[in-house]
This record gives sequence, structure tokens and C-alpha cells, in this order.
Amino acid sequence: MTDLRSRLRAVPTLTGSPPDWDPARSPDTPHELFVDWLLSAIDQDVPEPCATTLSTVRADGRPNARVLILKNVTDDGWQFASSSTSRKGEELAASPYAALTFYWIPIGRQVRVTGRVRPAAPEESAQDFLARPVAARAEALVGRQSAVLTDRAEIDVAVKEQQDRIAATPDLVAPNWTLYTLHADEVEFWQADPGRRHLRLQYRLDDTWTKELLWP
Repeated sequence: MTDLRSRLRAVPTLTGSPPDWDPARSPDTPHELFVDWLLSAIDQDVPEPCATTLSTVRADGRPNARVLILKNVTDDGWQFASSSTSRKGEELAASPYAALTFYWIPIGRQVRVTGRVRPAAPEESAQDFLARPVAARAEALVGRQSAVLTDRAEIDVAVKEQQDRIAATPDLVAPNWTLYTLHADEVEFWQADPGRRHLRLQYRLDDTWTKELLWP
């Protein structure tokens, strides 16, 4: 039997090459610093830098998490989209607080964002939906995400039906498609150090943003 514990301990960690960063010179709000880090990840060819783990809370109080794509960052917050009838949509409707976690391994950086989530206006959600590829729109229009699937052939039939609808009505929008904004009240920037003396800068929002260093 494989000694998994030993195998795991042998796997290299903190293999990235973090850029130079002086937390003392960080901006007064986290949004600007996040965009700077994100663009740095893009420029350094970090794979799928817009991928983020969205964590929500189930009705029974247990956490739930999945990876999705960041849509935008503005002074209002971090945007992502989903159907309001998906599991995450239902969880956000019941408890509108969530966390986003970004981890860019090649540059040794992580960002954690927590706060309240609010849905955008219907017209904004519609614009986001229509900007999606046809295949993604068709899948959303099927509207069965997370339902039990008995035969994968059903997917082809259902998606083809929705692709035909889109071809006939290009501006067709899934009625439950929602653009969400996470309005952060806490954002942590973490940069790896091989000696475990990681750099951690936390922004906390009261009336204004407060910056503070954290112990590794």
C-alpha cells in the first residue's frame, strides 16, 4: 500500500517566484492592489488567473465551495455570475455572505476576499449573459445545473434544443441568470516565503479601510 502521508510530504510546496512587494507602499483601498496583482498574474502567464473559489453557506450551516470565473472588479466589488436557481444562487439568497479565494501558484500569491453579495440589476445580468459564448448560454438556458443526470446523452439533446433557440432569438436571456457583486469588508493579500515568513496584508472596512500586517 502506498504511504500517502510520505508521498504528500515529499511534494514540493511554495515553488513560485514572488515579485518584489513592499506592503507599506500599498494603496489605501484593496481594489487597486488586487487589480495590480491580477494583471501581474496575467502578464506572467499564470494559468487561468481569473479562476477563484467561491465559498458560500448551506441552509444547514455547512460550508460549500466551487471554482468559477471572476467577471470584473470595480470600486463596488468583485463580480461573478450564475443562475439564481443554482445551488450557489439559492445559498446566497438565504445567506448573502461569501468568500472568494485566488491562488496564483507560479508567483506565490493568494488573495482572500469576504463580504456581502448583492445581485445586479436585470439589465446588467442580461448584458453579462449575452457576452457569454453560445455553448455557455445554451447550457445556462437548459437550467438543470446540479440536478441528477441519468444519461449523458440527455445533455446533447437539451443543449442542442437551446442552441436552436439562440439561433432563432440571438438576444435570448436565461431568466434566472444573475450577475453578483461581492462588496468586500475584508481582503487579505498573502505572498509566499520559502522560510514560511509569509507577507500578509489585511484590509478591513469599518467607515474607511484600515490596513494592517498579519503574522505568517
